[in-house]
Amino acid sequence: MADRVVRDFPLFPLGTVALPHELVPLHIFEERYRTMIGECLERGSEFGIVWSDDDDGARAVGCAMEIAEVLERMDDGRMNILTRGTRPFRIVEEQHDLAYPAGTVEFLTDKAEPADARTQTAAHEAYGELVTLATDREPDADELTAMTAYQMAATVDFGLEAKQGLLDLRSENARLRLVTRLFRAAMKRLDFIERAQERARSNGRVRFS
Repeated sequence: MADRVVRDFPLFPLGTVALPHELVPLHIFEERYRTMIGECLERGSEFGIVWSDDDDGARAVGCAMEIAEVLERMDDGRMNILTRGTRPFRIVEEQHDLAYPAGTVEFLTDKAEPADARTQTAAHEAYGELVTLATDREPDADELTAMTAYQMAATVDFGLEAKQGLLDLRSENARLRLVTRLFRAAMKRLDFIERAQERARSNGRVRFS
């Protein structure tokens, strides 16, 4: 579902997927992207990150980004910036008439649907368990229950296909179901790594108390 259509929207094809609420540091060194980021800074406007690779090219759905902070400017014009994902968009048409990659895009909205309380609870519980397992810190209960699927997923390093799948979904309930599966899979991997490290510390021997 589309919200509105915008022309001349700056696009940054990268080998990564960004999600709304995710913080993404970028090193800007190519002349065309220095021009693009310079205009975004001057106008206070967004640009879009789209996942692109040699096999499939640029995906149709990307994430709009705001520049949260300029971390460093270098004498030769390069810069390090911190960006934050804001909202998903779909590329309607690529444009090649600007100094940098751009396109006509439509910003996407979710379909209208009632929130599924059981789905929300399952996602929040799985995320809370993952955070506790990975950091030895329990997340604040009130903050946890207010988090959306995007907000939770933005703090976890999933694979690119999984993140693109989240970005493509136009249902919060569907995203919550997907992140629940992803969080549970991540916990299994962490548990496996922990057991493997413990075995390595014991020189491969099984210890009995």
